[in-house]
Amino acid sequence: MSEKIYIIHENSEWTEHLTKRLDELQLPYEEWFLDKGMVDLSSVPPVGVFYNRISASSHTRDHRFAPELTETVLAWLELHGRKVYNGSRALRIEVSKVNQYTALNAIKIQTPKTIAAVGKEQIIQAASELNVPSFITKHNRAGKGLGVQLFHSIEALEEYVYGPTFEPSIDGITLIQEYIQAPEPYITRCEFVGGKFVYAVQVDTSEGFELCPADACTIDDMFCPVGEEEEEKPKFRIINGFDHPIIQKYEHFLRVNNIDIAGIEFIQNKDGEIFTYDVNTNTNYNSDAEAKAGKYVMLELAKFLGSQL
Repeated sequence: MSEKIYIIHENSEWTEHLTKRLDELQLPYEEWFLDKGMVDLSSVPPVGVFYNRISASSHTRDHRFAPELTETVLAWLELHGRKVYNGSRALRIEVSKVNQYTALNAIKIQTPKTIAAVGKEQIIQAASELNVPSFITKHNRAGKGLGVQLFHSIEALEEYVYGPTFEPSIDGITLIQEYIQAPEPYITRCEFVGGKFVYAVQVDTSEGFELCPADACTIDDMFCPVGEEEEEKPKFRIINGFDHPIIQKYEHFLRVNNIDIAGIEFIQNKDGEIFTYDVNTNTNYNSDAEAKAGKYVMLELAKFLGSQL
């Protein structure tokens, strides 16, 4: 049997854009949809190229244990020396912002000051110890801005934590993080394929934190309300000719952590300091932004996977 590309995922809406490109390039592939399943550890996996794109937000699609099942599958594949892109280390970084920040800090990439807490009293205590004018809460295992709330006082945090709208993280770990005030309401997301920079996209955050570039989010995903783009002010815009020393640092970070495909997000404060706050070990895109720029990350990804066969 000839080798093929195996796509490990739990969200068809995010994957169909890649499979369309694989079809265009006439590359053989098979999807492994890991919302549930079995792994016979005494068996031998097929030979081919394996690409993991399991997301930390899988539990929002009722795929609570997809990351745990995927970790089992990846351990099995890696035991047998299969060619795995975004393997076990990438998955551990995807599902834990604590793992992201410690890995970034290990190679001197600056992240916002953050305290991890388990327990409601501990969340309040962490905010007090953070001792900054404004701070945000977020989930340790998240995606799409889950659990992100902005606070300007401990009292407001207490009202939220002990109120009916409090949203616990799926892994029980809440992060309390200093709020980085940007001079303009946008963040930047850098996309990488094969560990190499493809493009940077500017994302308008004026309507809130829960922003994701994927087209599926703009249509169906209630957890990712990006809204409709306005022609005069698109929410997602690819930055032509983006060149910054942070790109080399990010590529080094990806090499050190065996991450092949990623989107890394940062924000700049009024002094121009960059704070990196999110690592996504799958790549998404916005079709309108790509069409305007003439750059297509899923096409680059399909070419990359094909080159590894």
